[in-house]
Amino acid sequence: MDIPRMGVPEKLADRMSMAEQHEYLRSTLSRRRMLRSSAVTVGVLAVGGALGSGTAVAAAPVPGSATDGVDGSLVAPIGRHLAFGAEPDTQFRVSWQVPAPVKKPFLRFGRHPWDLGHKIEAEVRALHTPALTPTGAPVDQYYLHVELDRLQPDTTYYYGVGHQGFDPASQQAISTLSTFRTAPSRHGRHNRPFAPFTFTAFGDQGVSSHAAGNDHVILAQKPAFHLHAGDICYADPAGSGQDSDKAVYSAATWDAFLAQTETVASKIPWMVSYGNHDMEAWYSHNGYGGEDSRFFLPSNGPDPRTAPGVYSFKYGNVGVISLDANDVSYEIPANLGITAGRQTAWLDRRLRELRGDDSVDFVVVFFHHCAFSTTHQHASEGGVREAWVPLFEKYRVDLVINGHNHVYERTDAILGNKVSKAVPSGATVEPAKDGVVYVTAGAAGRSLYFFDAPDSYEGHENRQDSVNTYHFAKGGVKVPETVEWSRVRYTGYSFIKVDVTPAHEGRTTTMKVTALAEDGTQVDHYTIARRAGECREH
Repeated sequence: MDIPRMGVPEKLADRMSMAEQHEYLRSTLSRRRMLRSSAVTVGVLAVGGALGSGTAVAAAPVPGSATDGVDGSLVAPIGRHLAFGAEPDTQFRVSWQVPAPVKKPFLRFGRHPWDLGHKIEAEVRALHTPALTPTGAPVDQYYLHVELDRLQPDTTYYYGVGHQGFDPASQQAISTLSTFRTAPSRHGRHNRPFAPFTFTAFGDQGVSSHAAGNDHVILAQKPAFHLHAGDICYADPAGSGQDSDKAVYSAATWDAFLAQTETVASKIPWMVSYGNHDMEAWYSHNGYGGEDSRFFLPSNGPDPRTAPGVYSFKYGNVGVISLDANDVSYEIPANLGITAGRQTAWLDRRLRELRGDDSVDFVVVFFHHCAFSTTHQHASEGGVREAWVPLFEKYRVDLVINGHNHVYERTDAILGNKVSKAVPSGATVEPAKDGVVYVTAGAAGRSLYFFDAPDSYEGHENRQDSVNTYHFAKGGVKVPETVEWSRVRYTGYSFIKVDVTPAHEGRTTTMKVTALAEDGTQVDHYTIARRAGECREH
């Protein structure tokens, strides 16, 4: 007898795409059951760091609620998180959450904490997650978003969020104000280089003391923005795009995650890509309907409706691209081929555009599944290697950041799946002639994985000439391989920071990549160098 996966028989779920699973679950949940499960449960918001107890699947928002009459003065906004628009020098997106419906939500902002005269009405995106089992509880979540355009470049703004009954400009709530800073003008570097800046990155965070610890160390680096390479909160602990019989989806985990992350994300743009644990079948055909309610990302990718986590932006002399590796994954194929090749075609165009932009020196690409890793659990994704690695090499991408494997690992410079240049800790690499370096930074907070080869990192070198590992091929088949490109391996909670030092045209500009453990200890570093403003044609 098949054991149901959130209502889908196990053998059937194994053959279903994300879209097929979405339709099956929707059609088999009767209207009577939907009505019986739609009562609002007040107080389910898991703010205190607990993972939440709601056994849930997602359904369309229910108009009206038993809490419509809640006094707004008793409801405080939480879970603030920032994002860039497509043009970070003039566009910001501010998002937050409230534990109950409120009237007339808004954002105030200005250049001084005593001058918040600009007031903008917020968009409400509500999610209702009904109980699927008799022991489950429904969860209602209310996310609010404001789109800010025509901002001044390189400027600090103060902001506060509120609603009828809660005004962030009032004396009682002024302590809730926060700040954000726009990027330098994208039209810069005509007379002088961009100013130096730092950004940080990791993947596979979830909710834990280690996740919170990494957040605190990241905040201390004062980054201009942060990249999250997928598997954001683990509301779906199964991670297959089809909920397993051993785990239940908990919508309330998102409440805990956003509360945990607010200390950083309310000040620093938190730019996410989507991993396998971020596919939540009940919200939409592509599994990203929940994320669309929670995040407000740039919409300049190939198709924001199909692949909302695919976009790009420029900050100073760095171009950044976010990809959705679920589209090309052989290991976890629930969304395999979802863009029908459009994402890869867009990536080719976007890389060509960035390399043709003389204000962009470095190109950084981040996404979830690893092109090159040697962990026992996931190792390397052959779908990424086939679809995207040739493009990374064609345009000599300067840095590729992945998660998926819950460790820190860095390769030497690679061309054609082989080492093109050894890059020990402390070395400098020039991608234009040396090849591409890949970083796995998936140790943000979830339980750690392990390597079959010994750890080898800064101060604890244990160099292995070769490592036995594998990659996933079509059909999810594990193909053994022996590789020589695994340079640094660290089994510990960590993240990376990247210090960018722009330069005058014709001079050397650098990105120093440093891996930091959750206590701030340095476990790896190397430098990426290019000539500023050089014309690169392909």
